[in-house]
Amino acid sequence: MSHDPAVRRATAADADRITTILALAFVNDPVWGPVIARPDGSTRHHAALWRPFVDGALRFPATWLTAGGEAAAIWIPPGATSMTPEQEGHLAELAARHLGPGAGRYLELTEVIHAAHPRQEPHYFLTLLGTHPDHRGHGLGMRLLARSLEPIDAEHQPAYLESSNPANDRKYAGLGFEPFGEIACPDGLIISTMWRPAR
Repeated sequence: MSHDPAVRRATAADADRITTILALAFVNDPVWGPVIARPDGSTRHHAALWRPFVDGALRFPATWLTAGGEAAAIWIPPGATSMTPEQEGHLAELAARHLGPGAGRYLELTEVIHAAHPRQEPHYFLTLLGTHPDHRGHGLGMRLLARSLEPIDAEHQPAYLESSNPANDRKYAGLGFEPFGEIACPDGLIISTMWRPAR
């Protein structure tokens, strides 16, 4: 992989940095923002809710980080799961602790998304892509995504993602992702799903 930005595969030592990136990147996300919001406006709990997704993904060598730690792309390989059964089992407790009465809404969203995941063909799954707000607006996230797709293309594997922000859909399309479907979420929220055929 030879083009800018410089990137590397993430390891368990990067978990804190990746969690911070995601916690900040998704504060105002159209779907996740309202679902993990608390009435007091606090966002300190966001990192705790994203951490299981980070730890689950880092079981595999498929998470990528820009060399300066500005953006992260989190992939799950074909046939693998986003979390271990133990991690999934702790989600309800984690949600209750940090979201109180809003925990049910959060858990319903995760269940609806999981149920809609395509299973007819093995693929790489982009669970999360985020850029730290201090580095937003320079195209780092999409350039990182393009770089992380290179080894997937080398394996001739398809890729799938769930876009919770419509503003990103055209950017994904520019990298070869095609509209796949929609996930109807709680409170009328919509997530667009996209598929990138194997190359």
